[in-house]
Amino acid sequence: MDKNFIQRTISGIIYVLVIAICTTPLGENLFSSFLPQVKQQYLFYGLMTLFLVVGLYECIRLMKFDNSIYKWLVFPVAAIIYYRFTKRFFNHDFLNGYSINNYFSEILALGLIVIAVVTLFKYSRELYFENGKLIFTVVYVTLPFAFSLGLPKFSTLDTSKTFTLEIFMLFVLIWSSDTFAYLTGKFFGKHKMAPRISPKKTWEGFAGGVVLTLVLGFFVEQYFPELRGNWMMVGFLVSVFAPLGDLVESQLKRSFAVKDSGNIMPGHGGVLDRLDSFIICVPVIYLYFILEKLV
Repeated sequence: MDKNFIQRTISGIIYVLVIAICTTPLGENLFSSFLPQVKQQYLFYGLMTLFLVVGLYECIRLMKFDNSIYKWLVFPVAAIIYYRFTKRFFNHDFLNGYSINNYFSEILALGLIVIAVVTLFKYSRELYFENGKLIFTVVYVTLPFAFSLGLPKFSTLDTSKTFTLEIFMLFVLIWSSDTFAYLTGKFFGKHKMAPRISPKKTWEGFAGGVVLTLVLGFFVEQYFPELRGNWMMVGFLVSVFAPLGDLVESQLKRSFAVKDSGNIMPGHGGVLDRLDSFIICVPVIYLYFILEKLV
């Protein structure tokens, strides 16, 4: 059997287990007998923070920062932004109002993500300057993981608060979208979606991913009514934006002539390789939750 296949399988299983332990009650139950002070919120926050730190490091290497002040500003600026979002989500009830003014900072941050993506595809030369690299890295990596903190239902680290499964189900839908799109594209794909950026993606695969992820979203909606929002809509949004996340990461690596963002997951690459869809989907789902609350 191919050694690389075995390596990919083992690291993939470990990856899924870590996600499950940190984003479902499995983690708290696992530690309850010998570390009862470990709550699910702590595991979730720790995982997102780990992804953020590794993702920032990978992006610095990928974008080939010079040894300048901009390189050393990445982590402090990211830490300030992440801390502000942490305070907002852990000390205030998420989506506890109906005024658009309550979400001004989040909407501004969402706009910055859109600008970063447009810059990557249309004005990529701007990212060859050190200040452009700094801004892109902070926006592209920090803001999505900051937004992820606001998806589960909890407002503080108080143990009396409920921790729900939005993040885990989001991962499940992203994995299913990628799998369904790959299988549909493999057997039926003929028309390339973005041949210069990601030659293996096809429109047939994209359509298959949308339909089958919608079906899975229907079942999530039926069996997990405690989750925020309509999960058929979440499934649709994931199936549309998960491929975009992959294209964004592919374009970023292509712009800087890099194959993988890192090697923290043998056979799968780095955090940015593995979480490219998650990075784009999280802000989109967050925006959907805001609009769903306001409408």
